[in-house]
Amino acid sequence: MNFSVDEKGFYGNFGGAFIPEMLYSNVEELKNNYLEIINSDEFQNEFKQLLKDYVGRPTPLYLSERLSDKYNCKIYLKREDLCHTGAHKINNTIGQILLAKQLGKTRIIAETGAGQHGVATATVCALMGLECVIYMGEVDIERQAPNVSRMKMLGAKVCPATSGSKTLKDATNEAIRDWINHPENTYYIIGSVVGPHPYPDMVARLQSVISGEIKIQLKEKEGRENPDYLIACVGGGSNAAGLYFNYLEENSVKLIAVEAAGKGIDSGKSAATSVLGKPGIIHGSKTLLMQTEDGQITEPYSISAGLDYPGVGPLHAHLSETGRAEFYAITDEEAMNAAMELAQWDGIIPAIESSHALAVLHKIQFKKDDIVVLNLSGRGDKDLQTYIKYFDL
Repeated sequence: MNFSVDEKGFYGNFGGAFIPEMLYSNVEELKNNYLEIINSDEFQNEFKQLLKDYVGRPTPLYLSERLSDKYNCKIYLKREDLCHTGAHKINNTIGQILLAKQLGKTRIIAETGAGQHGVATATVCALMGLECVIYMGEVDIERQAPNVSRMKMLGAKVCPATSGSKTLKDATNEAIRDWINHPENTYYIIGSVVGPHPYPDMVARLQSVISGEIKIQLKEKEGRENPDYLIACVGGGSNAAGLYFNYLEENSVKLIAVEAAGKGIDSGKSAATSVLGKPGIIHGSKTLLMQTEDGQITEPYSISAGLDYPGVGPLHAHLSETGRAEFYAITDEEAMNAAMELAQWDGIIPAIESSHALAVLHKIQFKKDDIVVLNLSGRGDKDLQTYIKYFDL
């Protein structure tokens, strides 16, 4: 079975580019040029140099002895939380800012939920001296205040989205409206494997540095490139796509995708798209989408600002439909308790997104010689207020 995108931008039944006519030339320009630019020696040399000297890659692959003992296998954490800006998001924004410059764009826009992608975009705009506008839901602005301050300090203009649930979906809507109004000079850095083709494929390729490094690191540590399990949280799904990318055709490697169950899958306060979603179109692509009988988008919920998206990237919809990845849903409570466990056992405070991935460990029956790699996609600094309130610290 094929897990690469086809020439029309589809992964099996999902993907494509469903866009207003005003954006056609921008998306076509990107589609016709992205592979040639990304694969060029000039791009790759600059991309790799910045990842090494600016982002701090390769990120460590850390064996957690205590988690390994508890779950009776070998559990490695891929430490994306140690990237500059505190999450995997910077891998993608470095790549896309280089692409935008090649295309001659002078103004950058982006959407953000948890704020990590917004910070990563503001960071690369500061680095390259480009104008930066970030759209963020009003609710997320409130619960991710430290990241909003970071974006402003980095020179970005932060624009609140005040419609709908005032979260990530609504911020994305506002960013797309901006792009329609400024098609000539503006480049839209999408932060996940969502949106119209070629974004899902492009973001997955830029994030594939994660699984590329794991192959080398596991070979050094275990004498083999392939783990038995790869585990990642999935909102839109960029950290998961990066983790899976170089293993998609390796059927011996089990892919575990972890979504936010919120207050419970059937509570009406959830973001478990693979369970609750059905095919629909959101933000330019056909994918699994939480929606009512008449096709109105259902408002998602998660304690994690980065996981409350009503859809999922088309690659992940395909992985779910084909059974290549196994999807789990984790509640707020399970995620928060897993975060506390890692903090007190390993001295690592994870982002609440990553905590959802950690919480799935107790749901899987591992064998003693299993090698598990879990992507620790971000650090918990941004979530400290949520942790303080939840645990009454």
